[in-house]
Amino acid sequence: MTEPTKPQDPQIDVALPQYKGPWPSWLYPELPREARDWTFGGDKSFGEENGDRKLLLGELDRLTKRKLWVWPKRPVLFFSDLHADRKAFVASLVASGGVRRTGPGVMNFRLTKLGRQATFIIGGDCFDKGPHNLKLLRAVRRLIELDARVRILAGNHDVRNLLGMRAVGADVDHRNDHFFLRLGPKVVPLLTEIRDSYMTGRNALAGIPNEAECRRCLLPAPDWFDAFPKMAADHLPAKQIEVELKRIRNKLSSFEPACRAAGLSMRHVYGAVMKWRELFLEPDGEFNWFFKRMRLGYHVGSFMFIHAGFDDEMADLLRADGVKALNRHFRDAMFGEPFDLYYGSIANTIRTKYRSIDNRLSPKGVEKLHDSGIHAIIHGHRNLLDGQRIMLRRGLINFECDSTIDQHSRHKEGLTGSGAAVTVVHPDGYILGISTDFPYAKAFEPKRTLTALSSALTSEDKSGKPNR
Repeated sequence: MTEPTKPQDPQIDVALPQYKGPWPSWLYPELPREARDWTFGGDKSFGEENGDRKLLLGELDRLTKRKLWVWPKRPVLFFSDLHADRKAFVASLVASGGVRRTGPGVMNFRLTKLGRQATFIIGGDCFDKGPHNLKLLRAVRRLIELDARVRILAGNHDVRNLLGMRAVGADVDHRNDHFFLRLGPKVVPLLTEIRDSYMTGRNALAGIPNEAECRRCLLPAPDWFDAFPKMAADHLPAKQIEVELKRIRNKLSSFEPACRAAGLSMRHVYGAVMKWRELFLEPDGEFNWFFKRMRLGYHVGSFMFIHAGFDDEMADLLRADGVKALNRHFRDAMFGEPFDLYYGSIANTIRTKYRSIDNRLSPKGVEKLHDSGIHAIIHGHRNLLDGQRIMLRRGLINFECDSTIDQHSRHKEGLTGSGAAVTVVHPDGYILGISTDFPYAKAFEPKRTLTALSSALTSEDKSGKPNR
């Protein structure tokens, strides 16, 4: 692969990587070679949460006329929702232009000139679904060892894994006893990977309690379903408690069958959890670095990189004390009381979709974000099937960047081929959305995109049909 060059389309003046080399079979999968303005995709590429896309136009017009777009000093390469797929991650690194493949092995890559200049942001959800959690993290570590500037953001799956693994074998506490079960069948590939890597041989289960004791340590007690609503009533709305109880009941019925289908007894599961804790939490554990490096958000220029979104409380904290305080608040909470972390405002930023059960982001909260210099958030969490999308949610610009790249999700969603995606925020004043599932790279340049969106919506008004 060569360094980024200008595409042939004279109307889109942005740099695209060229995916070339003497070994094209290494450069999987097929990636877009040309760019179009972000509006080219119609409703696959932009929208407003209630369908009024003129509100999106108005906010883009405000930001552009007031010259509120502030760009980073170095390129930012954003990768999100990797979900234990190392191959998709490395393909996404290639798509960014930040690395060059040097051999047929997945780990055969090195930094390019762009990669040495850029900030690589892992936007959360490295865990779950599969196929290879630990191998993915080793690829992230390889990037760090190449002296890349890497930032790791917390995703809901990452934090749930931490809380779930910590809950096993702890003293009975009905506020927290369900956190391991809450991982559900999605954690089975990780447990299987640990068993296959570390728990082989005749003595693999030596020292592990019997099946009944392991089940007792792993699953909430039968009285949890009566005790949890009473303990949570002062902290959570009734609807959220109802949703949580339903979720845990479903996982109670599905978790053990999923384990059996993978050849895991409850003793295997318990042993794998203990090994996970050794690998991730012990000072000399291979993956001890992962949670140590994790932060909640990364703020540069007009942009906040985060896994999901904001609520009023976190917007207030951000305006009052800045992103360093936000991340310090997260780190203090990460190894504190699990219930308080997961059901509070901190975890809302890694799981919100602005549903009725999520914490509220009001117009005043958005105003506080604007006062903090944040005029757009770049995030994952909402999986999309046609590459990245710009949405106006609660009056705030969202670049939604979970492009469904892991094998498990692609199969579930009916997507074919291997996945790769990256969102590039460039110091020259543009954003690129590159994905295997859209034929062109989506190019956002404030003035040009504003003009194109205005034209598209005017055309819709005249024809009476949405521009798709």
